[in-house]
Amino acid sequence: MSPALRTARKRHYLMCRPTYFAVDYAINPWMDPARPVDSARAVRQWERLVSLYRELGHSVSLVEPRPGLPDMVFASNAASVVDQRVLVSRFRHPERAAEADAYRQWFTERTFRRVATAGHVNEGQGDILPAAGLLLAGTGFRTEPAAHAELQALLGLPVVTLTLTDPRFYHLDTALAVLGETEAMYYPGAFDPAARATLEALFPDALLAERAEAEAFALNAVCDGRHVVLPPSAVRLAAQLEERGFQPIGVEMSEFLKAGGAAKCCTLDLHGCAEGEPVRLRRDTEVAEDTREAA
Repeated sequence: MSPALRTARKRHYLMCRPTYFAVDYAINPWMDPARPVDSARAVRQWERLVSLYRELGHSVSLVEPRPGLPDMVFASNAASVVDQRVLVSRFRHPERAAEADAYRQWFTERTFRRVATAGHVNEGQGDILPAAGLLLAGTGFRTEPAAHAELQALLGLPVVTLTLTDPRFYHLDTALAVLGETEAMYYPGAFDPAARATLEALFPDALLAERAEAEAFALNAVCDGRHVVLPPSAVRLAAQLEERGFQPIGVEMSEFLKAGGAAKCCTLDLHGCAEGEPVRLRRDTEVAEDTREAA
């Protein structure tokens, strides 16, 4: 596709300031409590990411961080959102369980059409990525396969299950980035043979990352249709993106890599919020269609 034909679409992102961000426990291979986080640097990196989104014309809403939840900054894991319908996550590890309550409160206080909480373990956009009128749904380490049917019932889109096999890529968004309705980049070595075959069929012209790029979280990227936010070290992938008319933008997220995350992990895309319009608070007389736990 010609570079002139790439068009950015305004997005609305939900994020959480890393006020309490730390690596206090280990629930993935990247986390080591013996490696201290530079808190001030983490804040600066996160603020740069927020500023960049706003410079690109996107809206950014913020959820209030809560003490004792060091991973709450990874907003992508909090929910799946499509067309004003929200399925709040149910985390696998008890260390993160209370994050769901904080994010659920944010959603139910605002004018989303429906808000439900997952009945099965489901880690939101960490494992669930909309693309081509369907939901790419990861499993293998965090989100349970049973959660996929729940997603389809609530969000109304067909679900394609993709099994992850490498614990270093424990969420789908560490191994695959959606670039458009029919475009993606991913690391084949993170998936089982069936998932690789599915991805080859869905994205025959996908950009394929090398292991070193995937381990540098080059695939934990955010794309608005034109701009692709990814680590500055992803030089090869950035060049390939440019050849296809995208505009890669390098953003350093090194402090967050210590916990197994980068730009996408910090960014929950509120799919379906019209052209990046702010989500308004719900009036006392307004209620969500359904705030019960999903069946």
